[in-house]
Amino acid sequence: MTNSQYDEQDELQKYLEEKARQEQEQEKQKEQEPEQLSAYEACVLRESARIHELIAEAQRDSEDN
Repeated sequence: MTNSQYDEQDELQKYLEEKARQEQEQEKQKEQEPEQLSAYEACVLRESARIHELIAEAQRDSEDN
C-alpha cells in the first residue's frame, strides 16, 4: 500500500468512529427523552385504567355480598 492509501484508510477509520460516536449519542438522547403519547394512546391508557377500576369495584362488591 502506498502512503495515500494508508491516509485514505486512516481517514475512513476516523470517519466511521465519529459516525458511530454520533449514533451512540443520538440513542442516549432518545432514551433520555420522554416518549410522547399520541392522543389515541393516551385515550387507550385512560380507558384501560377506568376498566381496571370498574373490575376492582365489581370484585369488592361481589366479595361484600
